[in-house]
Amino acid sequence: MQSSYNNAVILLDASTLILLAKIEMLDIFLADVSGKVAIPGKVKEEVLTGSSPDGPAVGKLLQDRRIDVLKVKDRKLVRRLMEDFNIDEGEAEVLTLAIQEKALLVATDDKNAIKACKIMKFDFTTAIAILVRACEKGLIESDGAFAKLQKLQSFARYNKTIIETAKNQIEGAGKYVKKDGKHTNG
Repeated sequence: MQSSYNNAVILLDASTLILLAKIEMLDIFLADVSGKVAIPGKVKEEVLTGSSPDGPAVGKLLQDRRIDVLKVKDRKLVRRLMEDFNIDEGEAEVLTLAIQEKALLVATDDKNAIKACKIMKFDFTTAIAILVRACEKGLIESDGAFAKLQKLQSFARYNKTIIETAKNQIEGAGKYVKKDGKHTNG
């Protein structure tokens, strides 16, 4: 994701952070991003104090400063976004930070937060899109991507069309062979 996300803030909500951890894509994603990857305090709290077995892995990434924690300045906006879009506090903090930090990208798998991103005209991505993009870039093999997609499907509620589209994209990416760092047909 190097060329697309240079020197900018990418914000993750708890759902995407946990999903990427569950399918072992967080390290791959973070290694490919040259800008800052961050979460708000509420997302940190949700991930580390929740019952997710992925909390310790995320905690290590925070400790190693591979993911930053940013402070939200406008609490009124957080509350308003929660009401207006029927989203939880973590997602509202991500959207508030997106405004505050002029974020390049919001990563969310929350249906209402995605709607909010569309309305607020924020570029956004999902765990499934990050997986597909990693495969397209040759960061993971298509067989591994299919296995991770299957895991994602068991952890999250994606509709059938999204899963089928992702399968087709991974299959398409698998038709290219990496030679000398470049993708070529064949």
